[in-house]
Amino acid sequence: MTKQASGTEHILSQIGQFKGPAPVHEWDPPYCGEMDMRIAADGRWYHEGSPIGRPQLVRLFSSILRKDPDGYHYLVTPVEKVRIQVDDCPFVAQLMDVEEVGGESQITFTLNTGETVTADANHAIEVTVDDDNQPHPTVHVRDGLWALISRSVFYSLVEVADQVSRDDGKKANNNNQIKTELVVSSSGSEFVLGTV
Repeated sequence: MTKQASGTEHILSQIGQFKGPAPVHEWDPPYCGEMDMRIAADGRWYHEGSPIGRPQLVRLFSSILRKDPDGYHYLVTPVEKVRIQVDDCPFVAQLMDVEEVGGESQITFTLNTGETVTADANHAIEVTVDDDNQPHPTVHVRDGLWALISRSVFYSLVEVADQVSRDDGKKANNNNQIKTELVVSSSGSEFVLGTV
């Protein structure tokens, strides 16, 4: 942590009253430096190189997490913001539940912080490909914060996906090319997991 950044105790004293995510996008506090805090790719939080072992502390810190337009992640309170390091996504989706509600399928993820997110138009599932040509599945949590969908949960997601054949609009030998996509539906929205 830099000299101008505040200690974790000071930050904790400012956020104890919030239940769930704090309204961090309504606050515009001054930047107070970097804190030696890191969220690893597997979702574990570290402070000064040591893992934070108390789940309730991780939940508390995650409730004041914000990603700013500069691409960096910050812990934000009404009076200060400090930058932290995030290796990949700040959250990890560790569990998945699929249920029918009003005739529509709903896919709900439980994150490593205990928070739940139901995939819909505002909480999209996106699958990109990483540098090793492996799928990198994510779900939008809130305000530009994403959760990595763990490998086991992604496999479960693929198991409930439908295969949908679509015309890709490209002509080959005067015929349109047909591609088959793996698609899941949740809360009236469709999400493509990849092609087969």
